[in-house]
Amino acid sequence: MGEAILNIAGYRFIDLPDRDDLHEPLKELCAKLELKGTILLSLEGINFFLAASEPKIRQFIGELENDERFADITLKESYTDYQPFNRMNVRLKKEIISVGMDEIQPARFTGDEITPTEFKKWLDEGKQVAVLDTRNDYELRVGTFENAIDLDIKSFRQFPKATEPLLEELEDTPIVMFCTGGIRCEKASAIMLNQGFKNVYQLKGGILGYFEEVGGDHWVGDCFVFDQRVSVNPQLEETGFAQCFACREPISQEEQKSPEYVVGESCPYCINKIQ
Repeated sequence: MGEAILNIAGYRFIDLPDRDDLHEPLKELCAKLELKGTILLSLEGINFFLAASEPKIRQFIGELENDERFADITLKESYTDYQPFNRMNVRLKKEIISVGMDEIQPARFTGDEITPTEFKKWLDEGKQVAVLDTRNDYELRVGTFENAIDLDIKSFRQFPKATEPLLEELEDTPIVMFCTGGIRCEKASAIMLNQGFKNVYQLKGGILGYFEEVGGDHWVGDCFVFDQRVSVNPQLEETGFAQCFACREPISQEEQKSPEYVVGESCPYCINKIQ
């Protein structure tokens, strides 16, 4: 086994009018430290998934925090014995989470956070609460919270339209929304407040933060992650899902036994679309 690789994910919604000026210095820093992964820079903030040896990751964070706008970003950390990313990308985008609504500005207003410990307490007590999964349909197939509302969306851009029908029923009901690491929830909570929902909470740290803090109570299945691990369990260990090269769908161990699953070519979810 080689040197352990530290994987980090972090984000912050903050106005970055100098987005373009940050691009080259960050690209050079990542090249110098031999990092792999992705950094998204947008006018509304930063989002990154990176992996390298621990000293190099710690050096990156130290240099990133020289810009006070990026100080003390909450990081999701995990270790692998291999590099889960193939290359390094520093990309410029209009939004770090694309929804196409200029009036939604998470740097200025979002729903309140609820900690994993408090959320678990609500669930343990059977408190009246709507649990809303803000993720895409393929992510939900891997796992979700018990009794979570499934919006059946294929991309986050469909989120605003999908939540509109819920307003009449859930306008005043406490709604706890969640996603993998918290970033989509932050934007989703701003969207729902803008729509007229009154009692909106975002799960602090997302699913991965919940696993870290309280474990897997009230969770069913595994959690889809956006790297070569594909999925992790509540102990944050890699599980047996693969990902179809052709359509990017997660494929369970049982589905991997299907004759329709051909590595690099097809799976049960896309076989009929490519014939």
